[in-house]
Amino acid sequence: MNTDRTRLPDSSNLTWLFFKTSGRVSRAAYFLGGLLVAIIQAFPLYRFTLVPEGSAEGNMWSFIFFVAFIASLWSNIALAVKRLHDLDKPGIAALILFVPVVSIVAFVVLCLFPGQPGPNRYGRRTNEPAQP
Repeated sequence: MNTDRTRLPDSSNLTWLFFKTSGRVSRAAYFLGGLLVAIIQAFPLYRFTLVPEGSAEGNMWSFIFFVAFIASLWSNIALAVKRLHDLDKPGIAALILFVPVVSIVAFVVLCLFPGQPGPNRYGRRTNEPAQP
């Protein structure tokens, strides 16, 4: 059974999923998107730890990590805003993700609590951009 609550965003919406703040995302899309972002962030950090300190390759991996970190920071915010929208909450509450320890609790809450069924003020359906 493929309902709005179980349907993940299709691949044509990946830019929207990771970089735009309009619309809503389900718990599964939020968790899986966050996991992908964490893997993308962790890989260059892992590679950086394998090379000699101060080497050209180390500098390259540290730069790649920096770029991945900045992109993943925005992606985490965009995912959280859309998840909050699914709960019919304002996206500005995503700022709580910057508070140490509280951010872990917020992530768990966003992964566990179901969104509002049916349309809300942030979109008609989950896992798609809001329609004007």
